[in-house]
Amino acid sequence: MRQRALAALAAVTIGVLSAQQPAPKTETVVITFHARPGAESELARVIEKHWNVAREMKLVNDAPHLTLRGTEEGDRVRFTDIFTWREAESPDHAPPAIQAIWAEMGRLVESRGGKAGIEIAEGEIVSR
Repeated sequence: MRQRALAALAAVTIGVLSAQQPAPKTETVVITFHARPGAESELARVIEKHWNVAREMKLVNDAPHLTLRGTEEGDRVRFTDIFTWREAESPDHAPPAIQAIWAEMGRLVESRGGKAGIEIAEGEIVSR
């Protein structure tokens, strides 16, 4: 009986200490991909793959998430992907599976208008 009481007390103590830890800071990003001509469909597939793998690994929040397709410089395709990392540190410590997808993305984009092939901007959600 005493062991059960001690185990219960330990569980409660751990729960209280866990509850006192600040929630990890999230990071919402807006990523623009300047698709290399001829690679548009493959880049769209890889962007979707990134989202699915990051979700499966619980690295991102389920919402919000948007992927937009647009054009620039006439008919050149760009994609914009908006999502929130569960922890702001996640991209700095990305697992190998995510890093491999980033490498794929890098091969499917081009610099354009003096901008990098992939541009990343951080922001805060102010309304939903």
